[in-house]
Amino acid sequence: MIKKSMLLMAAISFFCVNILVAQSQNNSPSSEFIKYSKNVNDPLTAKELGFIEEVYQDKAEQEVLQNAQVLKDIKHLLRNRILIYKVDDDSKHKKCQLLSEVPLFNDFNSGLKRDTIFNLDTFNPLKYKLKFFGKGTYLYRIDNTNYYIQVTSQYRQ
Repeated sequence: MIKKSMLLMAAISFFCVNILVAQSQNNSPSSEFIKYSKNVNDPLTAKELGFIEEVYQDKAEQEVLQNAQVLKDIKHLLRNRILIYKVDDDSKHKKCQLLSEVPLFNDFNSGLKRDTIFNLDTFNPLKYKLKFFGKGTYLYRIDNTNYYIQVTSQYRQ
């Protein structure tokens, strides 16, 4: 009887220790660590500044430019995490959310308008409420084009 009780206690202890270890690994700061490329230390380009000013208007300075972490995150997003690419072969098109289904990020600029014609050189991804800060990689198709926007997780190493 005592042997069975001791075995049961050992099994329960082993089970509890494994649960605690798994939880600590899932919640550890290292799993939430964002690795930034060196290019986030470079100054904003005129194009990037224009994107920020278009979306944030008179709050750009306060909300982004004076907030080192937000500015770093936006630089990282624009420079390293957003990929816009074209797929000409119709058989290789992927099912995904259309850009027209994504709301505008017009919290700071109520006059913000959707692009009616897509131009790769002037397209501002900050205008849209894309899933910039999710843990997955997200794909959107730009309506009436063969272009896709891929947003890679900031947690991806």
